[in-house]
Amino acid sequence: MINASIVLYHTPAAEVQKIIRLLRLCPEINEIWLIDNSEIMTEAFMFLPATYIFNNKNLGYGRAHNIALKKSLKTNAKYHLVLNSDIEFTPDVITQLVKFMDKNPEIGHSMPLVRYPNGDIQYLAKQLPTPFDLFARRFLPKSWTKKQTAKFENHKFYQQENYKSQLLDVPYLSGCFMFLRSDALRKVGLFDPRYFMYPEDMDLTRRIHHDYLTVFFPHATIIHNHEKASYKSLKMLWIHIVNMCRYFNKWGWFCDKERRLFNQTVMNEYLK
Repeated sequence: MINASIVLYHTPAAEVQKIIRLLRLCPEINEIWLIDNSEIMTEAFMFLPATYIFNNKNLGYGRAHNIALKKSLKTNAKYHLVLNSDIEFTPDVITQLVKFMDKNPEIGHSMPLVRYPNGDIQYLAKQLPTPFDLFARRFLPKSWTKKQTAKFENHKFYQQENYKSQLLDVPYLSGCFMFLRSDALRKVGLFDPRYFMYPEDMDLTRRIHHDYLTVFFPHATIIHNHEKASYKSLKMLWIHIVNMCRYFNKWGWFCDKERRLFNQTVMNEYLK
């Protein structure tokens, strides 16, 4: 059995209805929680085949998902799917992930291949970033950071002809579609509430990576209609910066030995 949760914030009703329809096509999905961080309730969401929770304030991405995760861990669900509302997939994706995770109990978290609607790859199986990786990439010309970005996003892995038949164990998987083992969450905990947005997925993947494999699973593919809000809004950019500072304060800005170890292990894996 699988439970799922989606966090909403002024999300268009049509988008929410679409993702609920997709999830309900998957026989493995049981409970679905819609956690609404908006200031105004959308009554139409109360009539969808999902549990609608209205917060009446914006708690942030991770804290809102934690509401559903706490409920999910009280059930006998073996897995929990954290996903965005702008995801598209076919039911066989869930079936593939369940079979894969059932066969590999050492894996605590997996993510499929993610593409843009035009078919381009979203490089979301990453190494842990240094401050340079994030801040220089955001503020410097792309031509200056192209090589470092390719390394951080493991582009060489995708350049292999047979990459879709391989797996990649990485310490950072995107929060847009997180297929999580419930026992892993019970062991390492939920999203760290100190983050309002952005590094909560990296932080959780990293903590799971301590005790389990956290695997990019390119055998299955989903579509993500992604927009980089922090590239379009000064407010979101500031939120991104503040929360990344909290991340580096927690794990270390420059003296992060674990980051070096995890990243070097990834490099050794896909370059062997």
